[in-house]
Amino acid sequence: MYTLLAQQSAPAKFAIQQLPAFGTALVIAEIWYKLGSFSLECVAFLGTWFLIDFAVSSVQSSLFKS
Repeated sequence: MYTLLAQQSAPAKFAIQQLPAFGTALVIAEIWYKLGSFSLECVAFLGTWFLIDFAVSSVQSSLFKS
């Protein structure tokens, strides 16, 4: 995670772009994921974050395609 953020040209911009997807995934994980294992819940949260970010990126690229 540190390497990913350190290699970004603007880490603050990256964090701001990811904040809505991260927050949505966190709320979903807190409400719905009761798997009984921290590891499973963490993987489920990260997968949810990935899917939400993918969906948002896909919508943005289709809307702003020129």
